Amino acid sequence: MMKTSFYIKFLFFFVFLFSFNYLNSRIVDTIEALENQSLGDESAPIKMIEFASLTCGHCAKFHNEVFPRIKKDYIDNGKIFFTYQDFPLDKFALKASVIARCSGKDKYFSFLKVLYKKQKDWTRSQDPFKSLLKIAKLGGLKNDEIKVCVSNKSIEDGILKKRLNSTKNFEIKATPTIYINGKKYNGDLTFEALKLKLDSLIN
Repeated sequence: MMKTSFYIKFLFFFVFLFSFNYLNSRIVDTIEALENQSLGDESAPIKMIEFASLTCGHCAKFHNEVFPRIKKDYIDNGKIFFTYQDFPLDKFALKASVIARCSGKDKYFSFLKVLYKKQKDWTRSQDPFKSLLKIAKLGGLKNDEIKVCVSNKSIEDGILKKRLNSTKNFEIKATPTIYINGKKYNGDLTFEALKLKLDSLIN
């Protein structure tokens, strides 16, 4: 009963989120999967980079409560060019990152949205990996594509290599960590605190 309820909740969420491009889902190759995932205008005055793990509770809180407002007020208005960097903290976060990247550039942030929105459901299930496979299937990936995706060690290795480089080059010690115009942001991760910082750079 619990498993059925879990599946139904995901089904309704995905039908709503992917109803317009469900049939256009496709698996991507390793090179495309490992490309930077960004939103916004590349010429925006503010460049924001977030390092996050899909099993991190603080990351989920940021993406569920703060990021939508940043996207609406700054990214969609051409003020911020936002880049998401995977920094998986465990094997399930790594697998989730792989699946999201296999979904392709057009659907990547939609997958992130679901994975963070439903984080407590899939991470606390009896078999988190099996729950991730359900998410991939509901997101439009076919069974054979999912198998190719999750067994692609090149994508996993690429993500882990980027994580290692991020640790060295950006001094990442916790997630989420945010860089704004090349400088680590050390303030609170509330929308109000970030707004003060962002507005000070624009005005």
